[in-house]
Amino acid sequence: MITLKEEKNKAKTLFLENNISYNENSSCLVAADKDEILGFCLFDIDNKKMLIKYIEPLNDVFLADGVLRSTLHIAAERGVMNAFYEDTVSAEFLKRIGFIKNENEKSLDIDKLFKSCCDCK
Repeated sequence: MITLKEEKNKAKTLFLENNISYNENSSCLVAADKDEILGFCLFDIDNKKMLIKYIEPLNDVFLADGVLRSTLHIAAERGVMNAFYEDTVSAEFLKRIGFIKNENEKSLDIDKLFKSCCDCK
C-alpha cells in the first residue's frame, strides 16, 4: 500500500541528495510502499507561503500529480493558500497537470485541490 506523508526526518538527506538548498522551513512529502520511496516533493513552508522546490518522479505523471496534491494539501491544512515553485521544478509538468496559476509569478493554484484530478493530455 502506498502512503503519502510529510517526513521531516528524511528532508535534509533528500535535499542534499538532489542539490536543493535546505533551511529551517524545509520539509518533504514522501510517497512510499513500506520502506521503498516511490516519489517525493521537497518544499519550504512558513505561515504565509509554500515554495515547491523539487518533485520526483516526473516520468510517472499520476504519481507526481498525487505527490504535488498531497504536498499542497499540507499547506491548505495549515491555512497557507499561497504556493509558488522554483526553477528546479518542471514548469512543463506543472502546465500539463494544470496547476500553474500565474507563470510570471511562478504561483500555483491550490484551489485546484478541490477540483478534479489530473487533466493530463
